[in-house]
Amino acid sequence: QVQLVESGGGLVQAGGSVRLSCAALGRTFNLAAMGWFRQAPGKERDFVAAIIWSGGTTYYTDSVKGRFTISRDNAKNTVYLQMNSLKPEDTAAYYCAATRFRLTTTPDVYDYWGQGTQVTVSS
Repeated sequence: QVQLVESGGGLVQAGGSVRLSCAALGRTFNLAAMGWFRQAPGKERDFVAAIIWSGGTTYYTDSVKGRFTISRDNAKNTVYLQMNSLKPEDTAAYYCAATRFRLTTTPDVYDYWGQGTQVTVSS
């Protein structure tokens, strides 16, 4: 079993920055990738970014390319999402997720989910 513990988020002005953290606890040895998703009120949960568990390969949805960066600290089993140049449309609950299978944008492939953290961007 793997537990994901998120931190970060909050209220930020447009153009500002926020960093989210996601610590993976437990049986992490068989994880393949970790991702970040977001969900705005009344909308579906959308893919944001993902990274291979061993580090290196990353993938982003088009709307955040050049603004968001996903990274991983191997020693801490922690994945980060650095979000810069934030826009009001980035406002959502952000969820960390982990999968045993592959790097993917599909939520159903992810086995484990964090509790979510709110990011609100004011205009």
